[in-house]
Amino acid sequence: MSDLRYTAKRPERTEIPRTKRGEGQWSLGYTEPLNKNEQSKKDDNPLNVRDRILHIYSKRGFDSIDPADLRGRFRWMGLYTQRRPGIDGGKTAVLGEEELDDRYFMMRVRSDGNLLGADALRTLGGISTEFARGTADITDRQNIQFHWIDIVDVPEIWDRLEAVGLDTLEACGDCPRGFLGSPVAGVAKDELIDGTSALAEIRRRYIGNPDYSNLPRKFKTSVSGHPSLDGAPEINDVSFVGVVHPEHGPGFDLWVGGGLSTNPMLAQRMGVWIPLDEVADAWEGVVGIFRDYGYRRLRSRARLKFLVADWGVEKFREVLENEYLGRPLVSNPSPEYATRNGDHIGVHEQKDGNFYVGATPTVGRIDGAALTALGELVERYGAAGARLTAYQKIVVLGVAPDRVDALVADLDAIGFSATPSTWRRSTMACTGIEFCKLAIVDTKQRAIDLVDELERRFPALDTPISVNVNGCPNACARTQIADIGLKGQLVLDEDGHQVEGFQVHLGGGIGLHNTLGKKLRAHKVTSAGLDDYVTAIVTNYLADRSDATESFARWVVRADEELLRGEKTLEAVAG
Repeated sequence: MSDLRYTAKRPERTEIPRTKRGEGQWSLGYTEPLNKNEQSKKDDNPLNVRDRILHIYSKRGFDSIDPADLRGRFRWMGLYTQRRPGIDGGKTAVLGEEELDDRYFMMRVRSDGNLLGADALRTLGGISTEFARGTADITDRQNIQFHWIDIVDVPEIWDRLEAVGLDTLEACGDCPRGFLGSPVAGVAKDELIDGTSALAEIRRRYIGNPDYSNLPRKFKTSVSGHPSLDGAPEINDVSFVGVVHPEHGPGFDLWVGGGLSTNPMLAQRMGVWIPLDEVADAWEGVVGIFRDYGYRRLRSRARLKFLVADWGVEKFREVLENEYLGRPLVSNPSPEYATRNGDHIGVHEQKDGNFYVGATPTVGRIDGAALTALGELVERYGAAGARLTAYQKIVVLGVAPDRVDALVADLDAIGFSATPSTWRRSTMACTGIEFCKLAIVDTKQRAIDLVDELERRFPALDTPISVNVNGCPNACARTQIADIGLKGQLVLDEDGHQVEGFQVHLGGGIGLHNTLGKKLRAHKVTSAGLDDYVTAIVTNYLADRSDATESFARWVVRADEELLRGEKTLEAVAG
């Protein structure tokens, strides 16, 4: 792909910071591919792989797939090869991709914050049942994720998705991945501004657009005008956050450079006011900076957060205004914290007098039957539809007041609880070793078992404590921003045997407070010992907190190390 079309036209007054060595920034003249990923994207625009899937691979089968497509460009179509069964976590970093690959795929379906009607939900359920061995997960990116997908079935799956307004386009890959939107956009009483039209415009202009299909790495977007910060803006590459200007009224602040993984960074607030109809322009400016100035040399430094950290948010704003927007942005104070929990669990009155109901499965794990049944409930109760959340949950919108109680009962019967325990509500887990080639430990089932046990041991916990279970350092389930964040790795048990376990991070969070969790130095816990470890630190918290208003995260800051490690257990108090 020619680099000339992407060369920015910058005024002389904009001085661009330069690194000590070339990092593959196109606009600074470093246009030659510096790793195999960049070479693959230059060899062929990944969007072109769709036709090969439709006309070659789906007809000739798995063995016909070119390796460069299989382990690279397929991602732009929402497809990853899943982990071959029977490979333990000790082999994850040892075996090559071709040895880890199964002959089946994970497929990620974007929702982009859209309302899913009865037909869409039933279609998703049918795909799960017919083509994915019943698998389906709600991800913390508001996607639906299937497994066991055979390449020969992909065209039929795409046809069914497109018939109900869904697709997998750019759900993975070095491109603008699925967007996060407010699950209660347009209906919440306390919403500052509805960002739905902005998300739709960004998608219309830029998803599938070859000008933005070759980014240095993944690019994550959030747009929400709800004061609970329900779109997790602190950990996205670009976020538009609802704010009110004293003269101009409701609009959006711009936050940039958030992301977790092995180098976690919370987004930097720009402190601006952007009207709804200019959000797509500002988004294009931010993604353009990333494309043109992002670090392409090393994949480990190719996220926007590293560029923002090096430049600083003021320089980033200057470049955005001068080079990409051609106009200054209006300054305005940024919102600092959320007004309440942003998962929307429970029953809430809408501004039109109807209600929305937020409900949760356990750690996002559902199946095709549950999706199909959810679609039936949406139709039966005359609801407007359902949205997925950034916390592996669902929200059913537009429920008449006299039908709420019956819907809550029927949701519970199919595995979605609107009145969950604190543990079920506040625990998330990534895909884990069951399907993910990067994972080291089991996560989904381990988290489900942990929830069951903690419900038994602390049946009436009076304060939320979030637990995020991750299978590797990539932090897909947000290790560093949970009260108890667990990063999967192999550890030694008491007998010196290598077993599945976790590194522990404590006291993190976003929304109501913004803090990266405290990593306990040289402290590991085995998977088998996880129930007892969490029990010990929760017991210590309940016994040692100053009063019922002291959160777990605040307690972690002042607690003795031996209490955090579970090496000492205080006298238990009622939970």
